[in-house]
Amino acid sequence: MIDIPRGTWIAAAEWLPATSRTPQDALLLGQVTAEEIAAMGYSYLPCSEDLSAPQMAAEAGLAALERAQVDPARLGSVHHAWTYYQGHDFWSPAHYVAARLGARHAVPVGIQQMCNGGAAALEAAVARLAVTAPPACALVTTADRFVAPGFDRWAGDYGVWYGDGATAAVLGRAATPGTVPPERSLQLRALVTRAQPDLEVVHRGRDRFHAAAGELGPVDVRRTKKAYLSGTSRDAFVARLRRCTTEVLAAALAQAADRPGACTDSGPRSVLLPRLGAATARDIYGKAVAEVTGAPAVDLGAGTGHLGAGDALSNLAALSDPSHPQGLLPGEYAVVLSAGAGFTWSALVVQRPTEQTDPS
Repeated sequence: MIDIPRGTWIAAAEWLPATSRTPQDALLLGQVTAEEIAAMGYSYLPCSEDLSAPQMAAEAGLAALERAQVDPARLGSVHHAWTYYQGHDFWSPAHYVAARLGARHAVPVGIQQMCNGGAAALEAAVARLAVTAPPACALVTTADRFVAPGFDRWAGDYGVWYGDGATAAVLGRAATPGTVPPERSLQLRALVTRAQPDLEVVHRGRDRFHAAAGELGPVDVRRTKKAYLSGTSRDAFVARLRRCTTEVLAAALAQAADRPGACTDSGPRSVLLPRLGAATARDIYGKAVAEVTGAPAVDLGAGTGHLGAGDALSNLAALSDPSHPQGLLPGEYAVVLSAGAGFTWSALVVQRPTEQTDPS
């Protein structure tokens, strides 16, 4: 749990490729089964035919900066998160994003906390806001592109299909000189993260350590998960995932309730879930949410699939959009859950401000 600076706001955006593929396309090619389609609940996956992940991140970053009306030259830091290959073997994609956007005075920071990377980058940005004097805005970006030959978006993992895309968010404080909270921004009321480091083995399996990426061929998360579950009860593993989700959600709601003038006793409007497929939303996250709050658990992944490190920021973009079915009304608040291999869980509480809302 971190101490969130007074008046911290977030202006989020996303950038998705115009091209997409449907599960029916994959079914015709023998890449998925009808049973998998029913379990996933996805309508289509955005697929980038040309832009790399960092190029998409720059597009999302530009959208967030325009939404926040922040000059990139006035950013204090740029935090870029990802889960998969960024297009070059030995370089810093965070510096690329900052350079593309014209953030010439910003400190670029790379964040690799797997699928919790977006939330981890937000946490790093908030921590930097708290100690920077004078306060300057921060930018968070995420981007992933899951393409052959290194990754099979349909068969590389159990229970989840991967979509390409990028997300971004500008963070600022009410005390930041020359800025005011943007019209469509959300107030950050709580941000809590928990981890279970011993679960790193789930994505390592029994494989030896390798000298270079790709020595075993395409990424195969099914192999490592199968190896882990060969020595552990699946029910016990699922129960542990559910318990950790419950704990981080409860802690975030408690932190939000402790902030004066912030979230009321009416409860959150919704709890937005990681985009890991309908079955996972139902069996793990939905049940975990129900133990803590009566708010509906919402999965917005039907049109995106799992965006790697970007699920949390994409959900924030939806909450901030007044035209979106999940867009928050003034005074309403919601929770965004995030999780990633390792394992790490984060929960964010955000609120649409009103004129009477205390900026604490």
